[in-house]
Amino acid sequence: MFKLNEYRDLLAKEGLLTGENLMDAAERPVSSIAYDSRAVKEGTLFLCKGARFSPEYLVSAMKGGAIGYVSEREYELGELTGDGVRLGGDSGSGSVVETCGESGSGSVVETCGESGSGSVVETCGESRRELPFLLVNDIRRAIAVIADYCYESIWKELGLIGVTGTKGKSTTVYYMKSIFDEWMRAENKKPSAVLSGIDNFDGVIDEESHLTTPETLELYEHFNNAVRSGIEYMSMEVSSQALKYDRTYGIIFNVVCFLNIDEDHISDIEHTNFEDYFSSKLKIFEQCTAACVNIHSAELGRILEAGKKSDRCITFGTSEEADIYGYDICPSENGISFRVRGEGRDEAYAISMTGLFNVENALAAISMAYCMGVPVEHIKAGLKKAKVSGRMEVFKGRDGKTIIVDYAHNRLSFETLFKSVIEEYPGRKISIVFGCPGKKALGRRRELGIVAGNYADMVFITEEDAGEESVMEISEQIARYVADCGREYLIIPDREEAIRRAVESAEAGSVILITGKGRETRQKRGVKYIDTPSDVEYVEKLL
Repeated sequence: MFKLNEYRDLLAKEGLLTGENLMDAAERPVSSIAYDSRAVKEGTLFLCKGARFSPEYLVSAMKGGAIGYVSEREYELGELTGDGVRLGGDSGSGSVVETCGESGSGSVVETCGESGSGSVVETCGESRRELPFLLVNDIRRAIAVIADYCYESIWKELGLIGVTGTKGKSTTVYYMKSIFDEWMRAENKKPSAVLSGIDNFDGVIDEESHLTTPETLELYEHFNNAVRSGIEYMSMEVSSQALKYDRTYGIIFNVVCFLNIDEDHISDIEHTNFEDYFSSKLKIFEQCTAACVNIHSAELGRILEAGKKSDRCITFGTSEEADIYGYDICPSENGISFRVRGEGRDEAYAISMTGLFNVENALAAISMAYCMGVPVEHIKAGLKKAKVSGRMEVFKGRDGKTIIVDYAHNRLSFETLFKSVIEEYPGRKISIVFGCPGKKALGRRRELGIVAGNYADMVFITEEDAGEESVMEISEQIARYVADCGREYLIIPDREEAIRRAVESAEAGSVILITGKGRETRQKRGVKYIDTPSDVEYVEKLL
């Protein structure tokens, strides 16, 4: 355990410290770090994070035994009056807030009115407490620095792969996991870890994921679990949000991969514009030893220029100028075979997943595996066996109908999926079932509506993590763009019913695409995630 003053010195060294008052606690050891007040125990250093952070969380942390807090602003503990603790501090809003009840267990916050001299917070309490604090100029970066220090840079004990891009991250990460697993199996070692938008596995935790890239403290917990479990390699998706908000700050990946870039995640709570999105993703090159870049990506010049920040940068793709060149691509119902030339080799490879776009994902994995020194026989075996839950899962229905369940959820992945299906299933009618999420990536409603309207013969619009927005309102916004393309559509808010109607109404021999959710077993409704069957389960039940 490190002492409170050691964290102070660390933040000062990193240029993050702007103020402090450690009182008489400077030499006290910090037992843990947390930004969830429910996880606080005696000796915890509490991290005040989040746009919706409320002083009541700090009060709850204090009650739980926090030794001090780190924040971008000071919360001054005032004098105990009756059974309430008064907190004061600078506030731009000048609002007065009162809370009653046990913090962290359903406390009610009431805004009572305007105050001319900063905010006042009152909450029920039991004793007078003064709480040491460290003030910083960037709480998110401070959390990353503190976590890395607390866990003693434990990521250095892993062979760490990071994959970013607008589409293909999950598939590429699972290709890498399968390759590493084959290698480790041959060495009688533990299977590799994975952090993705689908699942997380670290040797201790095996769960459906909630974020593409975990928040910082959860990320370090995964690192720690993997190392303590005897795992040697981890493959992870690195989202634009994780890079923008420094969740991975300070971590150096052995190899990173930049798959592609297209406009996505533009909203008030994500990225303000494409430049913000793109520049956030480019930050990954500042955190790696080697980099692999898709030669077919848009904005290739800027990507390669950023790639120079790594010690080594290689390209992959299906053009001869790529360092890792894929050619002789032969699709079949059981997968795709192809050859790869590069790094002094010319090898035959095969994947068991359909979708011609998956060749690029496989080339990405091959490039990273070459950089990591994985023996070729294990790369081949890993790719051949690799399956990605909810990605290009193909089902055969009645009358020659083909049903494909996939996670495609943005313009680039939609358009790529349609083009691949048209090439692999020439002359077939295509229907699609999809929706868009609430309050984020707002441009998808227009983009996916237009892509579906341009390529599909029939469009079914339904629920897809609407959250705090109305499913009907989101669906109607999408429908306007589908209609502008002259395409027929139906809005069916119930996802299971939409899938049933799409499959049963399709002509014999048609292809039905069900996109966006894959094997996810939750729908975001309001502010909660509600358990639901996955798209795969809906299809299996229907068939």
